[in-house]
Amino acid sequence: MIHDKPVEISWFSALCDDDYQFLGIDDPSLKASWAHCRDIALTAERNNFDNILLPSGYELGIDSIAFAGGIAPLLEKMRLLVAIRCGEMWLPQLARQMATLDQMLHGRLTINIISSDMPGQSLPSDPRYRRTLETMQALRTMLSGEEVQMNGEFIKLDLAPPRIRTVSGKSPLFYFGGMSPNARDTAAQAADVFLMWPDTKDAVQDIINDMRKRAASYNRHLKFGYRAHVIVRETEDKARAAAGLLVSRLDDKIGADIRNRSLDSHSIGVRRQAELRDAAARGGDGDFVEENLWTGVGRARSGCGAAIVGDPDQVLAKINMYRDMGIEAFILSGYPHQQECDLFAKYVLPHIHHRPLTMPTKS
Repeated sequence: MIHDKPVEISWFSALCDDDYQFLGIDDPSLKASWAHCRDIALTAERNNFDNILLPSGYELGIDSIAFAGGIAPLLEKMRLLVAIRCGEMWLPQLARQMATLDQMLHGRLTINIISSDMPGQSLPSDPRYRRTLETMQALRTMLSGEEVQMNGEFIKLDLAPPRIRTVSGKSPLFYFGGMSPNARDTAAQAADVFLMWPDTKDAVQDIINDMRKRAASYNRHLKFGYRAHVIVRETEDKARAAAGLLVSRLDDKIGADIRNRSLDSHSIGVRRQAELRDAAARGGDGDFVEENLWTGVGRARSGCGAAIVGDPDQVLAKINMYRDMGIEAFILSGYPHQQECDLFAKYVLPHIHHRPLTMPTKS
């Protein structure tokens, strides 16, 4: 297939203490800080990435919204994908912050919606996703400059249209992911981009097919994003050696501690990443669960737990395979994040037709 349709290629700034030379070995120079995460973002901008994810964690690293306010004036063209957690902040204040950030970015804000528990609080899946749906609906209304009248289970608001608006006057794109039935149905109703973590190619296609049906049942259309790590080197042998080196000092207990410290460590999506690691272990090709998809990174990570590993042609072919399935946005990362950003930009990015994601204009 000729890949003439552009896709969005994003990088990742390690705001949640997720940067290593060797997985599981703390390096003070790679811990989340303003300076370190700023340098990752500026590296991604210099390398012509379209967007960069700023993740959110309560007990890990630094704050995504505060960081976005600091980095926004330093960026000239790249978008920010700012992660926000439902229930963390009073919604009108959050909407005002997002609109202000969008102005600072001259209209280049995108939003990653996170549905999770908060420290000291645990909600079952059903009410938690009802809260998430209400949050997404009310936030989109306010960011579109409209009056919000909601008497919901979790959000009760009766507000005139806000004065502080986004540059376009419309809500930024909402990126959202989750593998449970509740998460999928919430995405079908209220997301713009459905994000998924690495999986086998057949599983990825099944997820896309399922989400297309769910969105259609609400008379909606979703775009699809794929969040993965990447290790690219001049040859496949060198890429595999780099993968092996990354986990060469990892203690299994420390890896388990890292996986379990996240608030979503028992979610369906996280369990699926563990299943991939188990399948790879049975497959007899190291930690590879299928061609060029390496699960070793998931030994010390609760979320996205696999990496595309190979030479430039192999990595490009893997990305193009996902594009053929319908993926239109990629959020990539690697260890250490700044160096791997340079390598991907050198070997692969120039061969991809890419630009920031847009949604079709409604007639």
